[in-house]
Amino acid sequence: MSSSNQTIAVIGGGITGLAAAHRLALEGRQVRLFEASPRLGGSVCSERAPEGWLIETGPNTILAKTSELDALLARIGLAQRRLMPSPRAKKRFLVRNGQLMPLPMSAFSAIGTRLFSTDLKWRIVREYFTALPRQRPADIPLAQLAREHYGDEFVDYALNPMCAGIYSGNPEKLSARYAFPFIWEAERDHGSIVRGQLAQARARRAAGGPKKSTLLSFPNGLQELPDALAAQLPRSAIETNARVECIARMRAPASDEPRWEVRWTRGAPERIVETEIFSKVLLALPSHALARLCVAPQPMPAAGTEGFYTPLEQLAEIESPPVASLYLGYKREQIAHKLDGFGALVPEVEKLPFLGVLFSSSLYPATAPRGHAALTVMIGGTRQPGLASLPEQQLVDLVSPALEKLLGVRGAPVFQKLTAHEHAIPQYNLGHEKYLALIDDFERTHPGIVIAGNARDGIAVPACLASGETRAESLL
Repeated sequence: MSSSNQTIAVIGGGITGLAAAHRLALEGRQVRLFEASPRLGGSVCSERAPEGWLIETGPNTILAKTSELDALLARIGLAQRRLMPSPRAKKRFLVRNGQLMPLPMSAFSAIGTRLFSTDLKWRIVREYFTALPRQRPADIPLAQLAREHYGDEFVDYALNPMCAGIYSGNPEKLSARYAFPFIWEAERDHGSIVRGQLAQARARRAAGGPKKSTLLSFPNGLQELPDALAAQLPRSAIETNARVECIARMRAPASDEPRWEVRWTRGAPERIVETEIFSKVLLALPSHALARLCVAPQPMPAAGTEGFYTPLEQLAEIESPPVASLYLGYKREQIAHKLDGFGALVPEVEKLPFLGVLFSSSLYPATAPRGHAALTVMIGGTRQPGLASLPEQQLVDLVSPALEKLLGVRGAPVFQKLTAHEHAIPQYNLGHEKYLALIDDFERTHPGIVIAGNARDGIAVPACLASGETRAESLL
């Protein structure tokens, strides 16, 4: 047993845990970072294939819209390595009636678009000028809120594909208050959702935020972000292949803050058991891992799990559907479409076997070798969870007919790579406040432990980074 009485343990080496450990180290605190897998970064992972393909197996880009994110990138040496999307990626497409149609990118283009009916356009205009602020007594499904403002067509052909692209989720189940708090607050404060979002953007700029949101990556992919954060930590602070099995509260004099004993196993198959003592603990784990975490309110038994319980086991109820990311590389002449955009989202009513497709090599040209094009097809989610577990070639065969119809893709891909995520994105469904209250109660009854991450503070990469930093600061 080693003693690190003033050291803070960060459990979970994904992007949240790395941000937390970096913040603590920046403030002069000793840190130990534990990650159960062989690598750091969690779902943020970039792979370069020998032929020159760059595969993002998790998030494909980051939406930067806060000065705090800009400051973090500067601190870790990535500000000058920001890679902006190609100008060709400005367009967004949506599938309607089996065809790709461009999404309107301005108020003027929205007037003439064939994507939405005249009735929906008038509803949006009327809502902008007439909706009054509304304080709802209770949370409701996101689709219900949007339907009250804009009707069924908006839900089917705007909200549904947007939720698929962000959450891989279902707006009929997602919470209006917690899944999209900016929409909830826009209605509450301004009445009109559009008018409220414009006001929110003005407020961010007035507070010193960027003038507009921008997408970004890095020359070697998003993997540069966790690598840069890890590089800021002493190598001795990082333990990979280290699975934390249990945490127990230590006896301490009444005047002292509680300390926590962490038991973890190193390596496989021999599974060497290690125990360390920490002043505080930050948990940066996904909800299904938090649900399995064993905690003891008293000193740890010598062996076994007697005296332990799993106080966060209800977090296993949070739906985290499987998602498969299918990266497909083609010779450029195999694709008839100009690929002049970011990609295309698929409304559920179109009944296609995927949620959307990113034009990866249009977004960042270095993603594919010269003379080639790369697509990333997102499959599964709450819409079709069973598809995410199919074998790679079966998925290629499944999506190819739709890609041929939508994009004019001819022939088999010259490169393909499947990444399946069993627990991809936690769904902030109606009733999510139950789990937030559980986390709050856990922290009250286990002083010195805080919880950060996408089960609590938002699912996007910037939200996870902010969660790690903010929750770490609460331990200082």
